[in-house]
Amino acid sequence: MNYYIDAWKNYVNFEGRTRRKAFWMFVLFNFIVTVILSVIDGLVFGQNASVLTGLYNLAILLPSIAIGIRRLHDIGKTGWWLLISFIPCIGTIVLIVFACTDSQPGENLYGPNPKGT
Repeated sequence: MNYYIDAWKNYVNFEGRTRRKAFWMFVLFNFIVTVILSVIDGLVFGQNASVLTGLYNLAILLPSIAIGIRRLHDIGKTGWWLLISFIPCIGTIVLIVFACTDSQPGENLYGPNPKGT
């Protein structure tokens, strides 16, 4: 839960680095919330409605971009790599591989290692 709150606290911080664990915990929490909101949408608004889910996805857009950029910085890539997600299938696969890659050891162009080693 702390990783999720930290992401919201830094939702406009596009500088620095984010650990792999913090990124994936943020993604996991967003997935759980989206599933819960989808069920509530289905029960309250009908089968094809996504009112709450859509509002949540809109609210989480900027923090998701910020944590994605900081995660790319952690492996030594520029945040512009996030735009590869616009390439269907291949872009998503590349970003998943980048998100699973371990941090660059020591300090890099974007700051010190968030692992502290």
